[in-house]
Amino acid sequence: LQESTPTREVLDALPRKIVFAQACAPFGKLESGGTLVAIDNPADLDAQETIRFHAGGHVEFRVAPEDEIRAFQRRHYGVAGDTLEALGLDDEVIIDGGDAALTDSDDAARDASVVRLVNTILLEGIRERATDIHIEPYEDRLVIRYRIDGVLGQPGVDPMVHRFRHAITSRLKIMSNLEISEKRRPQDGRITFKHDGSEYDLRVSIIPMLHGEGVVLRVLDKTTAVEDLEELGMDQTTIEPWDVAIKRPYGILLVTGPTGSGKSTTLYASLARIVTDEIKCITVEDPVEYHVEGVNQIPVHRRVGLDFASGLRAILRHDPDVVMIGEIRDRETAEAAVQASLTGHLVFSTLHTNSAVGAPPRLLDMGVEPFLVASSLEAVLAQRLVRRLCLACRKPTGRPEAPYEAGGCRECRDTGYRGRHGVYELLPVDEDLRTHIMARAGAGALAEEAARKGMRTLAEHGQMLVEAGITSDAEIARVTAG
Repeated sequence: LQESTPTREVLDALPRKIVFAQACAPFGKLESGGTLVAIDNPADLDAQETIRFHAGGHVEFRVAPEDEIRAFQRRHYGVAGDTLEALGLDDEVIIDGGDAALTDSDDAARDASVVRLVNTILLEGIRERATDIHIEPYEDRLVIRYRIDGVLGQPGVDPMVHRFRHAITSRLKIMSNLEISEKRRPQDGRITFKHDGSEYDLRVSIIPMLHGEGVVLRVLDKTTAVEDLEELGMDQTTIEPWDVAIKRPYGILLVTGPTGSGKSTTLYASLARIVTDEIKCITVEDPVEYHVEGVNQIPVHRRVGLDFASGLRAILRHDPDVVMIGEIRDRETAEAAVQASLTGHLVFSTLHTNSAVGAPPRLLDMGVEPFLVASSLEAVLAQRLVRRLCLACRKPTGRPEAPYEAGGCRECRDTGYRGRHGVYELLPVDEDLRTHIMARAGAGALAEEAARKGMRTLAEHGQMLVEAGITSDAEIARVTAG
């Protein structure tokens, strides 16, 4: 089924409702004009008879696993195709935020189906390990995309789903406790979603667009345990000096990288490594993504004036040993972090820079004095996340510097990649670097000094992963470009 490319004529040989109700897949055409149909249970003769009746012609059956059939249905009939079919709409009927005149019974039936439709969209993202679910309205279609392993992908979506764009948004607003009638301004909310023994925290952002409201849901698995640094892909070359840094009694430790590069996950893993009964750790986060045992975690609440800077000032009165600020975004937060470190606290935070050597100049650009940056900064860890080559389908290249390239199979959704691996660049701040920072040296001068001291760059670590067959050179180029 994975290799089949059925024509529209083949797909239309069976009504959609029969395809989903009987868990089958019309995937080919016989020379005689009949249809090849995949089923998962050859002993179900009633299902075969139903399929033959609705096909209206000769049918030959082939056996395939149920998961392959469901994957075929999603690929060729779209996400939530069975739910859309259950609505039973005529082509002339348009659901447009309540514009259509519906009877009470129609309302009830369609409300239930919209609930199922939204749940299916969310479940599909969770099954595919998506970190973000995007719902984007356009003039003549609704696009649903999932960010998987850091890359946005667009599964098949039945064109009929466009008719329900307003109903989908309204349902998500209900689930998020947001104002259904408010369509002129952005709204943020959250949904707790349970599935298969796991609990997911979905952070919802809705913004008005030209053809409706766009929705992005950030998916956080609340039952996922904090990973070890080794599990994230950090090797001993980085772990050993990083361990030294995170066990210091005071100073600032920064993790840098673009959005979605795994900075928060690294911070959580680092905190879990040092927190004991003798250490009090308090964090200020936006949002709290994972719960860490033994850590006091505070969510940012800007409506009442609780941001990173004010939160940090408040928690210093709670006698912490270690504090973590979700992100340093402005001068106020940066100066609060510096003062906390200079008064005997170990401060963890993140910063948006492309490299480790870009962190000191970024703090200086925020307005922090050079002598404060030089005296407080202990180490900077830059990182990226690269996709792992799928072990089931990676292809040999014959080149020792890049022995494998991406293939494509059912296990990896034909992308050639499955899972992610960290790429790291650690800059310990020693006296020579402090002298450069005091002199307001730029990233270039700091990079030269770091290279002289033997710092391994992101590109160099990435090349090691390529040579080990973990990822591809194309993937390293993608995440380290610029």
